[in-house]
Amino acid sequence: MRTAIKLDYPVTVDGEQITEINLRRPKARDYLTASRSAPTSAEQEVRMICNLAEVSDKVVEELDWADYLKVQAVLQNFSKAGEPQGK
Repeated sequence: MRTAIKLDYPVTVDGEQITEINLRRPKARDYLTASRSAPTSAEQEVRMICNLAEVSDKVVEELDWADYLKVQAVLQNFSKAGEPQGK
């Protein structure tokens, strides 16, 4: 299952226009891969988004800040959805 995020400001990378980012739900291995592949939390987050959306880092790096925040919110919401509920 993927969550589609429509970009308000599409980007063009390597001649291809990107109008939406589709994130799949993360797995533990995605977190481990991201944490091993980048030294800072910001770079780890970009790596995680790239993995989940199956896009190159160029695509994520070119996102308008408003669109990046939308993608980031979806990523953070995946974690909230998995939190145990109080009794």
